[in-house]
Amino acid sequence: MSFPHVTAGARGASELPGASGEGFPAALTVHRDFAIGALDRRIFGAFVEHLGRCVYTGIFEPGHPSADEQGFRGDVKALVKELGVTLVRYPGGNFMSGYDWEDGVGPRDRRPRKLDLAWYSTETNQVGTNEFMAWCEELGLSPMFGVNLGTRGMDDARRYLEYCCHPGGTALSDLRRAHGVEPPHRIPLWCLGNEMDGPWQIGRKTPDEYGRLAQETAKLMRMLQPGIELAACGSSAFDMPTYGEWEDRVLMHCHDEVDFVSLHSYFVKPFAPDGLLPPGADTSTESFFAQIETNARYIEATVAIADAVAARRRSTKRLMLSFDEWNVWYRARHGHHLKQGGWPEAPRLLEEVYTVEDALLVGGMLCMLMNHADRVKVACLAQLVNVIAPIMTEPGGPAWRQTIFWPFALASRFGRGTVLRPAIASPTYPNVKEGELPYLVASVVWNEDDGTLAIFALNRHLATPMDLAVALQGLGGEAGLALGEAWELHDLDLHAANTVDLPDRFQPRALGGVCVDGDALRVTLRPASWNVIVLHPR
Repeated sequence: MSFPHVTAGARGASELPGASGEGFPAALTVHRDFAIGALDRRIFGAFVEHLGRCVYTGIFEPGHPSADEQGFRGDVKALVKELGVTLVRYPGGNFMSGYDWEDGVGPRDRRPRKLDLAWYSTETNQVGTNEFMAWCEELGLSPMFGVNLGTRGMDDARRYLEYCCHPGGTALSDLRRAHGVEPPHRIPLWCLGNEMDGPWQIGRKTPDEYGRLAQETAKLMRMLQPGIELAACGSSAFDMPTYGEWEDRVLMHCHDEVDFVSLHSYFVKPFAPDGLLPPGADTSTESFFAQIETNARYIEATVAIADAVAARRRSTKRLMLSFDEWNVWYRARHGHHLKQGGWPEAPRLLEEVYTVEDALLVGGMLCMLMNHADRVKVACLAQLVNVIAPIMTEPGGPAWRQTIFWPFALASRFGRGTVLRPAIASPTYPNVKEGELPYLVASVVWNEDDGTLAIFALNRHLATPMDLAVALQGLGGEAGLALGEAWELHDLDLHAANTVDLPDRFQPRALGGVCVDGDALRVTLRPASWNVIVLHPR
């Protein structure tokens, strides 16, 4: 089975640079009995916020040639399905901290137009809770909703949950039914606010203020829906001055009432629109790729803090992590990309154009997330359409895949089962922050149901191929494993991008030269390439 719009022909081993031993050696070993944990499919989540053109002219555009009766773009729906998204976080983001959910329900012609203070835009409220849930249900997406703990509080959270999820017989649940939604919505996961430590956040809180509010909001929401899962706000970023202290103090209040701690991270490079970078700024691709390890430290440090709180509380409960905002974002973080005057509707904000380099980093981040499957159970690529997104659209025009679409789609398609612990032997390169880093980044997922094995591998060397030897111990049975599919993401131009004029400039190509012999595999990986190799029992 092949992806649409991809180059069909596989290259033979003789056509690959380094296939005859010209590359540097690296080794990857996995064993069936050494597992990290079951891969929660919710790590392939995304994020839809009322920000810029994510909703309006993104997922929703009445009058578009592909629009359905509700006004949702059919071309975008098709790409969301192809992307393999499993979960969507909504309605924010910073937008959530000033959002009155009542504005987005009921007859559309009666909904108020409001000023969105988070993004200095005008919100029409033509898409709200019930429209978004209908969109999710059509696409088979699990919703992750958030409650406003900025301008509002715990009773509003209770009222929103009752409107959405109570079957009927109360004023709020019957109001939903009067709005045309008879059965209650199925919303299993809720965020308790958004980035409440951030100075930019509407209704910013101290850690003790937020911790107590999260604790009491969680208690109230569980009285209504005991089975829901709740995520408390961690720090807005690993480099926040209060990181660590925030998690510790917040969780000392709400540890027993929540299920997840949230993490947010955006990959950045030193960038100046005028080209005037500060002296010593490291804009190298190697340093950019090192942020994979930075985020691994972020995860492991947050786990350590959460477990330390559990120990002090004499609790056996272990909180999981929700990495519910992550992506590359640095070019569109200034000037008109962040704010426009005049309170426009659906302005072009944060519309990052992604490159091959960005796609490789996203692929490496997906490997890292999978390799923390024991504690990372939810993750959201931020965002889904137009705003720092894998999918782009033009109003009234086409929709297309950005470069970062492809590693996500491949990982979601083949990342099913148990993540095995990868033992990596690879040459390294130095990084000021992270020390010596292996050129090889890899994760391996074994589907016990059908015996399929998926190997994801990034060669971070920019100039030299990697001769990779993989030992697969205890896998495949007596008959061994056979090659199913193999794909690579590679381009000689790391700055190449997919655009409205060249939407298929960058896409997966079949990876040739994969040799499988029993429980051993050999392949040469191109420089600066992200690869997927899928094996199945003979």
